[in-house]
Amino acid sequence: MNNFGTSVIVAAKLDRLPLSRFHYKLLTINGCAWAFDAFDVGLVTFIATALIQAWHLSSAQVGILLSSGLFGMMAGAFLSGPAADRFGRKAVFQWTMLLFSVASLACALAWDFTSLICFRFLVGVGLGGETPVVTALMGEFIPAGDRGKVQGLINTFWAFGWLAAAALSYFIIPGIQDGWRWAFVAGALPALYIWVVRRKLPESPRWLALQGRDKEALEIIEQIETEVAKTSTIPPVTEANMAAVSVAGKGSIGTLFSPTYCRTTVMLWILWFLGMFGYYGLFAWLPSLLVKAGHSMVKSFLYVVIMQFAYIPNQILCAYAMDKYGRRRLLTANLLFAGIATVLFGWALGYGALEISQVVFLGVLTSFFVSGVWGITYTYTPELYPTGIRVTGTSMAATCSRLGSMLAPLVIGYALNFVGVTGAIAIVAGAFILAGIVVAILGKETRGRSLQ
Repeated sequence: MNNFGTSVIVAAKLDRLPLSRFHYKLLTINGCAWAFDAFDVGLVTFIATALIQAWHLSSAQVGILLSSGLFGMMAGAFLSGPAADRFGRKAVFQWTMLLFSVASLACALAWDFTSLICFRFLVGVGLGGETPVVTALMGEFIPAGDRGKVQGLINTFWAFGWLAAAALSYFIIPGIQDGWRWAFVAGALPALYIWVVRRKLPESPRWLALQGRDKEALEIIEQIETEVAKTSTIPPVTEANMAAVSVAGKGSIGTLFSPTYCRTTVMLWILWFLGMFGYYGLFAWLPSLLVKAGHSMVKSFLYVVIMQFAYIPNQILCAYAMDKYGRRRLLTANLLFAGIATVLFGWALGYGALEISQVVFLGVLTSFFVSGVWGITYTYTPELYPTGIRVTGTSMAATCSRLGSMLAPLVIGYALNFVGVTGAIAIVAGAFILAGIVVAILGKETRGRSLQ
């Protein structure tokens, strides 16, 4: 049997499975990795606020600190996609997590600003390399009719990781001497999780089949069916299941710009660049902006924690709505509403005309819509490419996002000096709105489609 034939069988078998405990176990394993990533991303925004006082950093230095990890993420994202499509999803997942964890521990031992920048870069390489692999890997196991829900739910783990970072920062960083160092130690804990991943996470059978490793792919399918059968009735594979599968061979980075995928690639690169520019331009500076507005560091951390709680409800709503209303429509709406909410929030921060409760409410509203953007984007992107270039396509889009996230703290840092808080936040809002327009014009719908 050639690997195209096996690929069709593997895809049909996976798509006809009912959602079961097996899929939720995968969701938990991948979701915890996602939470650890968010923990680190959130942690450094609070640490930056503490280092302004401890090391007397300027706004430009804070921008460099925030951007160093993001520059590493860009490098990691660029390298991990082709590696995962060539060497497998699981291996790249494990090694990127190991690098991320060890480098995070090294940050706790940093002796000056330069050493901290270097270690943050390495943290970013691991983190940026892991994220696209997790997204693509999850989607390759989930049945087509439930992919939006399960892929959307994985993003709720990001919110919990960010909240954990905010809570830890609130209690540890201001409370003890060199609290920021202990916060970095906590960020290194995912190293222990690698062993769970290695034992519990199977390789993608779709990828194995495409590599001609038919026996391994079918063995994993058999194991999955055995586990699913313990709790659910498995329907037979029908001709309709087989007919729903489309097959594409191996590809390369150049395939992303072929006539079939060029429009999709352009749309995704713009979406990821602008979306992540907006996210980091706002949230990387948020604790510092609140301090700049006259609130204490402790209170600023508390306000950010409250705003982050808004991340959870919309990610759950979008997870369940994607399979009903589609990805493109929901993504466009969340981007446009995120832009509007950000404008209002920036005005409230800049002019100080509202009570702090009203400012926090506008921050919650902004966080609500921004969370929906990423809950949908991480689901939507891998669905637009075939197995042979799925992680490559996702990682190249993520590379663009890292360019946006790297530039955002620098741009916003300098914009604060020239156009003030309201003007700087307006730049963030414009990024969200422009991304929404691009998705509306160039985006394709993937709801209910079998992965190619």
